[in-house]
Amino acid sequence: MAKAILLSNRWYGHEQHWATLSSFTMQKFSHGKKIDIKVNGLRITCLNSNEKKANLFAAKKERIKLPTYRNGLGGKKYHISEFLSHPSGIAAVLNTKALQSFQSIDANTYRCELPKLQFLNFEAAPLLDLRVISTDKDCLVEMLSCQFEGSEVVKEQNNHFSAFMINHMTWGGAGAESFLEVNVKLNLTLEIYTHPFTMMPISAVEGPGNIMMQALVDKLVPLLLQQMLQDYDEWVQMQSDSLNQDSRYGKVTSKFLG
Repeated sequence: MAKAILLSNRWYGHEQHWATLSSFTMQKFSHGKKIDIKVNGLRITCLNSNEKKANLFAAKKERIKLPTYRNGLGGKKYHISEFLSHPSGIAAVLNTKALQSFQSIDANTYRCELPKLQFLNFEAAPLLDLRVISTDKDCLVEMLSCQFEGSEVVKEQNNHFSAFMINHMTWGGAGAESFLEVNVKLNLTLEIYTHPFTMMPISAVEGPGNIMMQALVDKLVPLLLQQMLQDYDEWVQMQSDSLNQDSRYGKVTSKFLG
């Protein structure tokens, strides 16, 4: 008989994911470890529900005015949706100029390596998998995973936290009223497993943690928007120069052939 089990209850969005399966295997765990569940050959890792966890959250919504670009040749417009569907726009969304490296995993997913972080005697390189879906109405950036590369001690910390981020960009208006709006939400779940933090109430971790995360988001979102507008302007100039060049070439060719 098929059995239904709750695989995960994701804090952000209060979503529940159910799976119906005919058989499954579960690896036993001790305190401070993870549960490994195998469903039809797929391995799913979940945190032990008895562990003490802190849920941190930050969000920021911001709207900026968009410039209106129009090429004199035929009145071609360069809308923000066209830019965000172009590889240059994807690079702007990922802010590749601030990355150590990035590579495409598939058509919509990218692996981004941030510059290494130094903390005490440890060095860690954050590694993010981001999915970017762009349409003529919006652009959605989701963080699928976040891991730290480094020593074995650094890698072990990947077992004690999970993160989720979403950046939903929309636009609207016309002419001088055109705007771009970003809505960023960031969630972080931390396992509290070391002294003296295990002796504290969760609120003692969540309170300062939420303040720090919100300050970080408040600072980074405007910087991202500023950089995106700069990249948008550079892309428009490149498109316009290319179009003008093609037009001049066409006139010369026509005159020569005529």
